[in-house]
Amino acid sequence: MTLSSSIFRNFSAITLALLYTVFTFGVAVTPAPVQAKTQPVYYIAELAAPTQEARVVARGMVWRCDETRCIAAKNNSRPINICKQLVRETGAVTSFTASGEAFSDDELAKCNG
Repeated sequence: MTLSSSIFRNFSAITLALLYTVFTFGVAVTPAPVQAKTQPVYYIAELAAPTQEARVVARGMVWRCDETRCIAAKNNSRPINICKQLVRETGAVTSFTASGEAFSDDELAKCNG
């Protein structure tokens, strides 16, 4: 009786240790969410022509695009400069919004110019 009780106790301890190790290691290697996806949308651009790229990089700034609509997180540059950089990579824009404020026709002309 003592032998089977001892074996059962050892088996239980080994099983618990193994489960603890697996769960601890699993938490350590679980990927963290990508920061770019958690950052709020600050810029929204409507392109004159659809882009084939799902991701556009304009002077180090990453834009997520779906046909004619591109979005990006906040950057330290002025909105007009951000717009011009995007135009260099994708072509003309028909509208551009920064922090909920849409560009005027004059600002769009400068951006596309």
